[in-house]
Amino acid sequence: MKTNMEIVKNRKFKNVVVLTGAGVSAESGIKTFRDANGLWEGHDITQVASFDAYQNDPAMVHRFYNARRKQLAEVKPNAAHRALAQLEKRVQNFSLITQNVDDLHERAGSHNIFHMHGELKKIRNTLTGEIKSFEGAILEKDFTNWRPDIVWFGEPVKYSEEIFTAASACDLFLCIGTSNNVYPAAGLVHTAKMNQAICVELNLEETQLSSYYDLNFFGPATEVVPEFLEQLTS
Repeated sequence: MKTNMEIVKNRKFKNVVVLTGAGVSAESGIKTFRDANGLWEGHDITQVASFDAYQNDPAMVHRFYNARRKQLAEVKPNAAHRALAQLEKRVQNFSLITQNVDDLHERAGSHNIFHMHGELKKIRNTLTGEIKSFEGAILEKDFTNWRPDIVWFGEPVKYSEEIFTAASACDLFLCIGTSNNVYPAAGLVHTAKMNQAICVELNLEETQLSSYYDLNFFGPATEVVPEFLEQLTS
């Protein structure tokens, strides 16, 4: 575990890139909708997260995402979300890349956000490709015309060019609340390293890529993120 703050203290970082995953939103109460066996209502998660599943049973897929969308009204941004929003105000160039499909970063005050896996509060027309903001439940009459604007298994991530450009130019890269198992997100640390960026991991526990980071801080995001950023900017 590397925790020597002298690596980053008194540095004037101008291009900061942050990658966040499920560990940031978990403490706000975002549910995974999976039981102990990795199932949702008796179905494997792939049965509600692929285009084939959508075509085979649009009602089940929409029921899953309607429930997730409804839950967003029941949760709030936490201290980690708020700390990142404050960081954005203090640096010249800031990009927040998130694997999360919730809107908690926006509600905390962050602006320059790339939702690489899509957004719960957006839907896409399957015929025209139109994307629009949406809250509430998709009704049965629209089941075959609209789909969640979510990146499903087998589909390319969103904003790949913008994400690569940001990671390639950053001088500070923060990885927060992600298992570092899912690519291409997990590979962003390598891209940042090619630009000699300082790379910091803030996770609940050690990951398979922890050794690639210059600094590691382990613990709940609501604790380690605000504490690290306070030291960074003080």
